[in-house]
Amino acid sequence: MRFWWNLFGTLFGAEIRGERVKQPRAHSNWQWHLDEVFVKINGETHYLWRAVDDEGEVLEIYVTKRRDRKAALKFLSRLSGGER
Repeated sequence: MRFWWNLFGTLFGAEIRGERVKQPRAHSNWQWHLDEVFVKINGETHYLWRAVDDEGEVLEIYVTKRRDRKAALKFLSRLSGGER
């Protein structure tokens, strides 16, 4: 069983997550939350921004050196599917 899970588990998981992300948006009570964390990468402070839906599924992650309006707008643009 573990062999099959290692082969196909990620495919099944991706399909289930894709359906869960599409489905709740049809409901008027669908919510998402924004989380911001300071992290050190190679001794430098970076900002990790993460958007999570109400079921705990990560919608988007963005790491930047700056914490300003331009970075926030870029993250929101990526979240809405505008930029990758």
